[in-house]
Amino acid sequence: MPKMNAMDAAVAVLEREGVKVAFGVPGAAINPLYAALRRRGSIRHILARHVEGASHMADGFSRARPGNIGVCIGTSGPAGTDMITGLYAAAADSIPILCITGQAPRARLYKEDFQAIDIEAIAKPVAKWAVTVREPALVPRVFQQAFHLMRSGRPGPVLIDLPLDIQMSEIEFDIDTYEPLPAYKPAATVAQARKALDMLNESERPLIVAGGGIINADASDLLVEFVELTGVPVIPTLMGWGSIPDDHPLMAGMVGLQTSHRYGNATFLESDFVFGIGNRWANRHTGSIEVYAKGRKFIHVDIEPTQIGRVFGPDYGIVSDARAALKLFIEAARELKAAGKLKDRGAWAASCLHRKNNMLRKSHYDQVPLKPQRVYQEMNECLDRDTCYVTTIGLSQIAGAQFLHVHEPRNWINCGQAGPLGWTLPAALGVRAADPDRKIVALSGDYDFQFMIEELAVGAQHKLPYLHIVVNNSYLGLIRQAQRGFSMDFEVSLAFENINASAEGDAIPGYGVDHVAVAEGLGCKAIRVKTPNEFKEAFARAKALMEEHQVPVVLEFILERVTNIAMGTEIHNVNEFEDILCLDPNLSLRKSEDFAPAASPTKEQADAFADKR
Repeated sequence: MPKMNAMDAAVAVLEREGVKVAFGVPGAAINPLYAALRRRGSIRHILARHVEGASHMADGFSRARPGNIGVCIGTSGPAGTDMITGLYAAAADSIPILCITGQAPRARLYKEDFQAIDIEAIAKPVAKWAVTVREPALVPRVFQQAFHLMRSGRPGPVLIDLPLDIQMSEIEFDIDTYEPLPAYKPAATVAQARKALDMLNESERPLIVAGGGIINADASDLLVEFVELTGVPVIPTLMGWGSIPDDHPLMAGMVGLQTSHRYGNATFLESDFVFGIGNRWANRHTGSIEVYAKGRKFIHVDIEPTQIGRVFGPDYGIVSDARAALKLFIEAARELKAAGKLKDRGAWAASCLHRKNNMLRKSHYDQVPLKPQRVYQEMNECLDRDTCYVTTIGLSQIAGAQFLHVHEPRNWINCGQAGPLGWTLPAALGVRAADPDRKIVALSGDYDFQFMIEELAVGAQHKLPYLHIVVNNSYLGLIRQAQRGFSMDFEVSLAFENINASAEGDAIPGYGVDHVAVAEGLGCKAIRVKTPNEFKEAFARAKALMEEHQVPVVLEFILERVTNIAMGTEIHNVNEFEDILCLDPNLSLRKSEDFAPAASPTKEQADAFADKR
């Protein structure tokens, strides 16, 4: 059996498992692995400025393309603890990433050695598997098992912790005969598919809720085929956005308390049957289960058995990979159609489309400082149809989901459940590293942008160009809006008089951090936009700067300090705050008299809201 250094074996396994890029920060306790990376020279390494940033880069890399697994590397102690947020974010959204940490030698474990921490125990709650390798011969098999677990069932992250003496060891290992382990994915049966289609066929006003599991399974093509065959409209979740094009006549809008469309909520409240595929009934989508489930039957299809019944018990559950299930659903629908039994959904689909075309939110505002709605309108007009958006949390993300348009799977890359501030910037760099040709636009509020702004230097150093939209109101906007319920505005303002801002300069008095100066100091390009008549030229300049310099370009929009974005506590009670457009006054946001009146404000109410702001 050939002998080799344990880290050479580890890197050889990474190569065989398809790894071509790794993100990380070297350190004393992980240097043997870095030495193997240097010796073999097959894996590109991108040096992060923060180890949490490296974990989010790996996350973005995984989300960018089907089958990708991002890898992040750090030394012992704080590097591992810095990665915990990255592990949590990936686990929450069913994203496979591999975190590799260095560790003190085995003889020094549990002796309070320098930078020695039990990262295995810390990581277990937020990883699919976390393991400290305790025998040198286990190294290649631990890495093999890691990839097997990340790909099997519900995808998720793994952490491998490598003591220094393990890394320095010699082992016997034959890489020439190595093969990745086949992934396990549960699949629906023909009988289950037929039962599901029979239940669907009995309903009058059905909807399909398309979750992130459809994106993960690379099954968007089958979803579109299925809905076109059955005529059933689709409600994508935030993680499933892009699984059907926004302008498809059977895309009925998103539902929820925040990242939703008025027409999506209205259509859902009219439905009597919900067919969930690859979704998890997240609370920002459902609101209270009492309102969400009332008067409806449910089917739930998910790859993870314990997801079915976790939030509420469906009328029928199927454990299956979304792609495998959709193939059988299509076959079952064809059987019904051939027998002349597939129900015609034309009238229901037409009513859903009518709401989609008429129940809109206003976006055209000409005022200065800018309203955020106008920024998203301009993004729709200035950016290409195949733009890939990357974002995490905040009013910027919520308004983006309400106003932007997504037409392809993996063109809305969003950290949905965990939503850590700072995720956007490094994740966008990870997406760029995975796909050199994609049109990438990151979307941040000013606070999200400031959280990991140092990672802009990574984009400059490694030539990872993308466009970063920063909507700047110098506020923790989402928390400020939430604090309205407590009648306060406390410790959420980021504004201050920057002593370096001058009346003659471009910086905005009172808005605090000069993002343009910081971005340019980190080796990138930046443009500030203050008025609506600058929009078109600014987008054109930004694109030109990216092409010329091959670095991230920041496009900052100066917003009014306070704008309340539509949201509510229930899907039938969303407070619109701003003006709305309803081209058909006969449309209602209610299913029936069972629910309270829609919360779209009268002019008097809108004026009162404005006064309170």
